[in-house]
Amino acid sequence: MNRHEKAQECDRKDPLAQYKAAFFHPENEIYLDGNSLGKLPLKAKENIASLMQEQWGENLIRSWNEHWLDLPKHLATKLAQLLNVNAKEVLVGESTSVNLYKVAHALIQSGHYPKQFLTDSLNFPTDNYILDGISRECALTKPICVQYTTDLKADLNLLKEQIIEHPGVICLSLVSYKSAYYYPMKALNLHAKEHNSIIIWDLSHAVGAVAIDLKETHTLAAIGCTYKYLNGGPGSPAFIYLEDSLIPHLLSPIQGWFGHAKPFDFSQDYLPARGIEKFDAGTPTVLSLAAMEAGIDITLDAGIKSIRAKSIALSNFFLDTFYTELVPLGYVLESPENEAERGAHITLSHQASWRICQCLLQGKEKRPKIIPDFRPPHYIRLGIAPIYTTYEDMWHTLERLKEIAQNKEFEQCSNVRPTVT
Repeated sequence: MNRHEKAQECDRKDPLAQYKAAFFHPENEIYLDGNSLGKLPLKAKENIASLMQEQWGENLIRSWNEHWLDLPKHLATKLAQLLNVNAKEVLVGESTSVNLYKVAHALIQSGHYPKQFLTDSLNFPTDNYILDGISRECALTKPICVQYTTDLKADLNLLKEQIIEHPGVICLSLVSYKSAYYYPMKALNLHAKEHNSIIIWDLSHAVGAVAIDLKETHTLAAIGCTYKYLNGGPGSPAFIYLEDSLIPHLLSPIQGWFGHAKPFDFSQDYLPARGIEKFDAGTPTVLSLAAMEAGIDITLDAGIKSIRAKSIALSNFFLDTFYTELVPLGYVLESPENEAERGAHITLSHQASWRICQCLLQGKEKRPKIIPDFRPPHYIRLGIAPIYTTYEDMWHTLERLKEIAQNKEFEQCSNVRPTVT
């Protein structure tokens, strides 16, 4: 049995194969950018159409009481199942950046931790912007950024030493956006607690692709988006998790309408809600909330442990021949080899990485168009979304990468990059 036949056999035996039909798929295209924007669930189209015609179109303002006011809590309950926490510890709304601002600001001003932010060089840049901005706003020392010698993985000994030397509020990405390095969440949470610190985990490149148990890992605070592996749609609302015992000691820096204990009393005085709702702010984005439910439902139905198992299997299927067929052609693996240290995407590099991405996007003859993404300075990210990515997709991708390098097709492509890559 050759590699192509093996891929087809794996797809026939795949227990998650049925879920691919739940999404919209352009013809003759392989999508490996689910770590940036997930695919469109067909049910999301139905949900939006129904909401617009019946709830907005026909029912108008009455839909606030009948449908929309409870929608964020309804979705928080589903996300709570996925994260193994209580629904009252999850808030859905706003963007990841706004949510990080609210949580980080509240923690640094709570008096429970030293007033020092710490992050690292693998964290998503926007997260570090937020911490830097809060530090300037509150006249704090500039955030400590732990610098590693590589983008491949964190130096855990160095990170732990820096937590000991600079205790306070820490922000880390559970799965790093460049290499897909997967942090040992529980061990770091316990280390932080031992040294009078707390970690805010950014789950954006992890939730929906790796199994996350916030209770078992002793996680106290987390934020994340829903438009990547949860397939919530472009700009879909993000979420906050705060451990229940922490909530009474925190105040949101944004005293918004929906964070009021009784928002529809229209009081001139602000009284924060008692629960996690105090971190709410503006009016819920109803259309986006309605769109994101379908992706969460599919993930819950498939089971996150099954999704994670398939993610590892797909990655290993690709990597089984990567070293013999792609490394001799100049490709370098920029993700951890150890599957336990790797999230759901695989990152490669080549001296012609950006131009190779263009070749993949163009397709060739009987080969399908392949959509990866590119991250500076030279990273090709293959975003495996197990809920719809197939083994045959991975086979086609490896074969196409091989052809492009062997035939030097990239020499015909421009080095000019658009805004979104």
